Amino acid sequence: MDRLTFLQSLGLLSLMPFTNAFKTLEKLNDQLKPSPKMPVLFLGHGSPMNALEQNIFSNEWAELGRNIPNPAAVLCISAHWLTRGTSITAMEAPKTIHDFGGFPKALFEVQYPAPGNPLLAKETIQLIKHTQVVEDHDWGLDHGTWSVIRHLYPKADIPVLQLSIDFRQEGSWHFELGAQLEKLRERGVLIVGSGNIVHNLRQADFSKINTLDFGYEWAKESSLLINQCLQSRRFEELCQYEKLGKAVQFAIPTPDHYYPLLYILGLINPKEEFRLFNDRLVAGSLSMTSLISV
Repeated sequence: MDRLTFLQSLGLLSLMPFTNAFKTLEKLNDQLKPSPKMPVLFLGHGSPMNALEQNIFSNEWAELGRNIPNPAAVLCISAHWLTRGTSITAMEAPKTIHDFGGFPKALFEVQYPAPGNPLLAKETIQLIKHTQVVEDHDWGLDHGTWSVIRHLYPKADIPVLQLSIDFRQEGSWHFELGAQLEKLRERGVLIVGSGNIVHNLRQADFSKINTLDFGYEWAKESSLLINQCLQSRRFEELCQYEKLGKAVQFAIPTPDHYYPLLYILGLINPKEEFRLFNDRLVAGSLSMTSLISV
């Protein structure tokens, strides 16, 4: 009698999916043990060249990596993975994606071979009730993720996953989805949003990319206003950024780089403090403003 026939004779075949699910959860529990609550991060990632350069921004990222408790895994919401619907990377070994052009060869040669974590992908899917999340086995780590994470964890020895951004949805939808990831923070997972709050590439003066605090007046105005909303916890207004005035509309002509911030704000509870850092303008129309919960 083969195994299938044997299980059928015992009436146990119907229990197999539950047994498999239990084994999966058991494996995840072995990997992701309860931990003190991890902080959450929003990182203004700026130019892909920050992946190679040691400057005030990348040095701050490296310092974070030395000071944050070592995570069991990193889950990143990057401005550079926009999808219809929501996906999460679920492969064992995500590839390094060079999703840009016109940069030095050295940048295209960078590899960040961090492992993935398919079990964590499944757990994350179970946590999200907001929408159906699909396992992805094709994407990998785009430069919104690896250009910053390689400074935090240069050994590439910590599993990294990406959660995509459904570009069809409004701001409050992303804020609410972020809140549903809360339990991961107590399992050693560092959740990172990577984008830029002020991000108008068409207006950028790249000849002044290294001139700190060079910003057009509308960029300065919108950066100040959004910082005030952050510091006074007016998160609902930030979810409806389109209503914050013309300067902000010019600073955020498309929301792709802004939405990662909303996921992180959704994860900050009312009693939790946070601080801004790297709060500088570059190239006239880009802000590097970043945030960490404390």
